[in-house]
Amino acid sequence: MYKFSIVSLVFLMSVMAFGQKKKDLLNEIAQLKSQTSAMQEQLNNFKEAKKLNLKDSLQNFSYAFGVSIGNNLKTIGFDTIAYNAFVLALEDGIHGKEKIAVREAQGIVQTTVRKLQEKEAKIKSEKGIQFLTKNGKRPEVVTTTSGLQYEIVKKGTGAIPKISDRIKIHYTGMLIDGKVFDSSVEKGVPAVFKVNEVVKGWQEALQLMPVGSKWIVYIPYQIAYGPNGRPPIPPYATLIFEMELLDIVTN
Repeated sequence: MYKFSIVSLVFLMSVMAFGQKKKDLLNEIAQLKSQTSAMQEQLNNFKEAKKLNLKDSLQNFSYAFGVSIGNNLKTIGFDTIAYNAFVLALEDGIHGKEKIAVREAQGIVQTTVRKLQEKEAKIKSEKGIQFLTKNGKRPEVVTTTSGLQYEIVKKGTGAIPKISDRIKIHYTGMLIDGKVFDSSVEKGVPAVFKVNEVVKGWQEALQLMPVGSKWIVYIPYQIAYGPNGRPPIPPYATLIFEMELLDIVTN
């Protein structure tokens, strides 16, 4: 009888435990259904938000404003942001409910952008060093003490400019990835300027080139536009120029 009571008790406890597990399982299923429903609602809202009507003046302005911000972010070096936080911040800012004070927000933006630019600059600087190191090993390339490199495509026989001379020249300027940022050749008009009006790398090259010469010149960032760059030339950029010295202008 005692053993029977124990068995009955164990059986009863098992049944109760099973019932509790079943109840817990049903609760979990209900929660999962609720979460699924909420996720579906968010998805529907997202799909609705993706609909765009540029004929609506407010949507047209909003989209244009987004394009402007997106382009600025891309220029700085960002390829993504936390869009949910960005949209929330816009809404909070419009209604004066910012979770971060405006001045503090500006500081965060400036610090983050500076860090990103420093990182990008370091990468560009290292790529430039690697490029020049490899390029300098080619037998046709001459490297000067400043780090300037040049190769002679056509050797001229004319006079060599002095630092105070005004020269006429055709050129095409490129980054080391081959992207052209300026070209008198494309404009169809030679450039005219004084030797001392250009960056140090150009000054050095021009005072080595006889008139009639055509060179390819490779300029380290230190004797180009330095750590700051000059739009559209990025900071720490090593530059390549195809240069044809046409004349020394005497008038």
